[in-house]
Amino acid sequence: MVKKSKLLLAAGCILVLTATLLTGCGGQAPKQTEQKAAELSGNVTAVGSTALQPLVEEASKQFMGKNPKLQINVQGGGSGTGLSQVASGAANIGNSDIFAEEKSGIDASKLVDTKVCVVGMTAVVNPKITVDNLTKNQLIDIYTGKVTNWKEVGGPDQKIVVINRAKGSGTRATFKAFALDGKDETAGGMEIDSNGQVKKTVSDTPGAISYLALSYVDNSVKAIKLNGVDPTAENITNGKYPVWAYEHMYTLGQPTGNAKAFLDYMLTDEVQNTLVPKLGYIPATKMKVNRDAKGNVTNK
Repeated sequence: MVKKSKLLLAAGCILVLTATLLTGCGGQAPKQTEQKAAELSGNVTAVGSTALQPLVEEASKQFMGKNPKLQINVQGGGSGTGLSQVASGAANIGNSDIFAEEKSGIDASKLVDTKVCVVGMTAVVNPKITVDNLTKNQLIDIYTGKVTNWKEVGGPDQKIVVINRAKGSGTRATFKAFALDGKDETAGGMEIDSNGQVKKTVSDTPGAISYLALSYVDNSVKAIKLNGVDPTAENITNGKYPVWAYEHMYTLGQPTGNAKAFLDYMLTDEVQNTLVPKLGYIPATKMKVNRDAKGNVTNK
């Protein structure tokens, strides 16, 4: 009987121990505490700055690869278009090289800004032009029509063909403000809608000059120093080179849903530390200076 009692006691202990393990501290069967994040689906439309477009396009491909049921539609059109489209609710995200406060007709108080990076901008010329540096005054004289031949600024005897971005372009607004000291471009010439088209036209047109986001510059055009300073990431971050802009991604009110998820992804290390520098942009966190909507620059 003693032996049988010991066996019964041991079995009871095993049953109690098993029940304890199954029920846990709360006296109930354990539940899975981690739930898989809801899978994103639907559409996001991002419209505007062609200077920012290469980064947004590449980041959207990566993000859609992680979320195959989500479709992100990235369009250009310029910063003015991006701000107008997001302000009217026609786009989820408005990409812009300029602050919303700088665009007339836009109620900036209704828009929320996500600064995703910084982009430098530079004057570029046809590769056959031997000039590699212009002073700010020389650049202003070219864009106001006072200088019309490259020989007047140390280049060949070649007519200068001035190419501008279309009005509403954030790249144009930035170049005008910080390379031309706000002087109106009165030299005439053609106006082109996008950075990509500008690059091709300058490359194909003898004597041409225009300006591009650094993310578009390659061997098909020649970047020009400004007052002897190269348009490099280092010179931009330390404040030596003045022609740059924040790249903004605006939403109408606080971002929500798919738009918020994508904007959050734009700020991840995967984008900021890898994709941003790879494509010729600068993480905003690397800047040693700040600039406000009025163009005032201060040290961090």
